[in-house]
Amino acid sequence: MPKEYVDEYEPLLVRGVKDKRRLKLPNKSLLLAVFAACVGGTFQYGYNISIINAPTMYVQNFINQTWMQRYQTNISQGELTLLWSTIVSMFTLGGLIGASVGGTLSVKLGRRGTLLANNAFSLTAALLMGLSSTVGSFELLVIGRLLSGMNAGIALCVQPLYLGEIAPTALRGAMGTGTSVFITGGILTGQVMGLKEILGKEEYWPILLSTTCIPAFLQLLILPWFPESPRYLLIDKGDEEGCKKALRQLHGLADSGDALEDIEKEKNNLVGFQAKKPWELFSDRSLRWQLLTIILLNIAQQLNGINAIYFYADYVFRQSGIPMDKIPYATVGTGACECITALTCGMLIECLGRKVLIMGGYALMSICCVFFTLTLTFQNYSPVFPYLSMACVFAFILSFGLGPGGVTNILTTELFTQNARPAAFMIAGSVNWLSFFLISMVFPFIVIGLQQYCFLVFLAVCSLVVTYIFFVVPETKNKTFVEIQNEFQSLKRNRFCSSDGAGTILLSTSI
Repeated sequence: MPKEYVDEYEPLLVRGVKDKRRLKLPNKSLLLAVFAACVGGTFQYGYNISIINAPTMYVQNFINQTWMQRYQTNISQGELTLLWSTIVSMFTLGGLIGASVGGTLSVKLGRRGTLLANNAFSLTAALLMGLSSTVGSFELLVIGRLLSGMNAGIALCVQPLYLGEIAPTALRGAMGTGTSVFITGGILTGQVMGLKEILGKEEYWPILLSTTCIPAFLQLLILPWFPESPRYLLIDKGDEEGCKKALRQLHGLADSGDALEDIEKEKNNLVGFQAKKPWELFSDRSLRWQLLTIILLNIAQQLNGINAIYFYADYVFRQSGIPMDKIPYATVGTGACECITALTCGMLIECLGRKVLIMGGYALMSICCVFFTLTLTFQNYSPVFPYLSMACVFAFILSFGLGPGGVTNILTTELFTQNARPAAFMIAGSVNWLSFFLISMVFPFIVIGLQQYCFLVFLAVCSLVVTYIFFVVPETKNKTFVEIQNEFQSLKRNRFCSSDGAGTILLSTSI
């Protein structure tokens, strides 16, 4: 065929391939693999965030009784607060530890192997927290929360890796939202389990905290029936036969050939490259913008106000004028709200793209911050304003679930190739957990200092992120990992070209 015809029709051919990708639906095996990875992974993260809120008073009473039995005196309010804060914050410390080792474990044990081994932390934590009341030791709660955090940190690092690597290119975004869907599902489940009608009574709190073993058992029963990540098998282990077998099971016989071709292209681009360490990413100039992007997005995911609402939900609803006896149900409503929007994000992400959703989410959150501040300021002027404040809280959560909650982890997967991806998740996870700890420590002081204007801080964060994404982050929908990497290199060359015309000639000549 003459070259001019190839040049003329090549864009149509490429577009036809992408249209073909979009029409493909996941088979049952792929969906079950996603469920198996998520139920014992990020579901646990969401569950353990919310489940600790319901038994707060009961656990504090247990600490006081245990202290009395040991020392024949009541514990001081300051010491009680310190012990309770330690129990709660151990989850964050464990998460940071888990995130810092998750990437390394995913290279040594594989993605699936790490997820399976990670359940040891969850099961041990459930046992310790369940026995804490029986043996009269609040120290077991501290250790149990630390182990639960380690489980969550590893899961948040490795599970998105696994989902991104087993999914077809056209469904990578939809499959990747499984992370956020199961986080929000875990939050909602923990809130429901903590209601008085279920396990929210005082005598049931040890059982409530030990139910974290249930999703761990589910994963141990289901996930072994599904294969290791095909990309890990071929690129990291050189197991071509194992990769083909995994692709046939996950994608079906008809689509496994195209997926294998994509993986082989990525492998050929990485010939001679070893898996990178986290500190090596900072010195790699070709990954500068990708690394900066995931760091900023993970900081923003925690500093945008969403975790402040969950950690201090009672305070926010009291400020909004909601009666005390209705607060637990309002909190369940926030969990259901975010869960629904996470599912909606999964359905929209392959249509609208990552960039539109995450920018739109942060833009809507910025607007909610403004209205929330106004309704809190004027809540004493009319009985309507407290309910408007509550509506702003729900709108904020909807906006978060629609964009930032679902897209951030997907971008961390998509912006890096196989040799850099585990290290990128270690950096992203560590930044995420450090930011999580920071906001849980600083938010009460922000509230005390700024009162109803506290959400203006989050307005600034959300607005800055929208600006950064608009100018820096490319759309990654329907693109292979290699294509995304090349697009970042093109963006970098374009910036260099715009700043130095002479450099353009030298750069294009060297290529």
